[in-house]
Amino acid sequence: MAETASVLEDSSLLSRLDRALLPIERFCALLSGLAIFSLMFLAAYSVTGRKFFGSPMMGYIDYIEAAMPIIAIMGISYVQRGGGHIRMDMVIGAMKGRMLWFFELVSVLLILVLIVALTWGAWEHFARSFDCARPLCSRDSSIDIGLPTWPSKLVVPIAFGVLVLRLILQAVGYGRALVLGLDRPVAVPLTLTIEEQAMAEAGQLEGHD
Repeated sequence: MAETASVLEDSSLLSRLDRALLPIERFCALLSGLAIFSLMFLAAYSVTGRKFFGSPMMGYIDYIEAAMPIIAIMGISYVQRGGGHIRMDMVIGAMKGRMLWFFELVSVLLILVLIVALTWGAWEHFARSFDCARPLCSRDSSIDIGLPTWPSKLVVPIAFGVLVLRLILQAVGYGRALVLGLDRPVAVPLTLTIEEQAMAEAGQLEGHD
């Protein structure tokens, strides 16, 4: 499926920082995909054990709970870069020029304030469960098999920290576009027109020939 937004690149510092952050975001998204694949494997293993051996996988629910933050959050910054989160496209699509960049900047700054607060809270939540003076450095664990919970709790501030960096870059990109009156700024998701989406889909089909 073709993307509905694109991110332009050039030789500017902002664009270089954008490209430098992208591999980290891709790696986080890869971890999220691997976690999903792992849960599919564990589900098949547990069902097979229950059906043929009368013994499902021990701690299956614990593993699901441990993997859930990776699945739900690790790819959040990668999606933000491409403008894939829920947006009011009907409203944003009707705006042009500096008005568009102003509203985009305000929305990114509001998100940034929220995510910084959530990052701080998530780190405090992790810190309460991490203690190297205890076995497995954990103050708490899962119910069934005693799986330490601090690794899962650490995932959240890490993912949010990467998102904070992405939001800062996008805020700079939108602010730069607002001040300079740019039509096609770099390092921010630009909504593709219907024609551009059609050309991207045609290019993907040609690649499969």
